[in-house]
Amino acid sequence: MKKNYRLNNLGCANCASKMEREIGKLDGVNSATVNFMMQKLTIDAVDEGFDDVMASVQKIIKKIEPDCIVKM
Repeated sequence: MKKNYRLNNLGCANCASKMEREIGKLDGVNSATVNFMMQKLTIDAVDEGFDDVMASVQKIIKKIEPDCIVKM
């Protein structure tokens, strides 16, 4: 399943790169792209457990950029 999300308050390109790298390491994630300029997250993950993957994604984003909000 591939989905796009808005990232509000994403502060810098370096943080976006860190997020992309860490999200890509999660089990069940086929690919993840964080576009700093567009403030967008594109994630391709397995259908089973997608909600669990997104919960982990939220934690990673908050750890790297505490003010960043994922708009579902």
